[in-house]
Amino acid sequence: MAKTPKSNLYEDLKRQILTMELDPDADLDEASLSERYGLSRTPVRDIFRRLAGEGYIDIRENRGARVIPMNHSTLRNFFLVAPMIYAAVGRLAVQNFKPAQLVELKQTQERFRTASQNTDALAMVLENNRFHEIFGEMSGNVYMQPSLGRLLIDHARIGHTFFRPKNEDMRRRLQLAVDHHDGFIAALDAHDEDAVVDLVFEHWELSRENMEMFIAPQGLKADAFVGGPATHILEKSS
Repeated sequence: MAKTPKSNLYEDLKRQILTMELDPDADLDEASLSERYGLSRTPVRDIFRRLAGEGYIDIRENRGARVIPMNHSTLRNFFLVAPMIYAAVGRLAVQNFKPAQLVELKQTQERFRTASQNTDALAMVLENNRFHEIFGEMSGNVYMQPSLGRLLIDHARIGHTFFRPKNEDMRRRLQLAVDHHDGFIAALDAHDEDAVVDLVFEHWELSRENMEMFIAPQGLKADAFVGGPATHILEKSS
């Protein structure tokens, strides 16, 4: 399908939010976006409404649109529910996936692996996000997919430091994440629900540890999020 200025605006804003090119809480200038993409105000507002419905932006009455913020409350809620939703999506994916979706998952993993080998942080963020989006599509559940989509926005933003390894330990952890993806594919191929869920919690724990690198410099106490309810959920679910 040919790209249009409207679809370009939609995809570009999503990408810029996920990769932190647009900061949380950043204002979106309707006029400048209209001019840059050669669109009138109406289609720009249509895109804003679509992105707001998907959780990427917030539209405030008489104050315009802004990138969805990240604050103490949203981070706490993220760490509380993420492992539960990822595990539920994993089980449903095993039960409901279609062969074509597994093919796309494998192709996405190849791109993710290549990006990791090239240390291409932006590509890793996007391909990792797409990998987990496909899991949501595999679940075939109209209630879980929107919840997963909203989680993945903040997962990408909180975890962006993970894809910029600064030392050997971080590079080892990144390789482990790549290996986890291969494990997900093998477990899906085998229709092994328990293996998928076990990997979900291993993958989550790896992500959780690295997210502390993002949270701590912001002046937020990491263990207020990751040492509390989410950890208890992990222990209870293991």
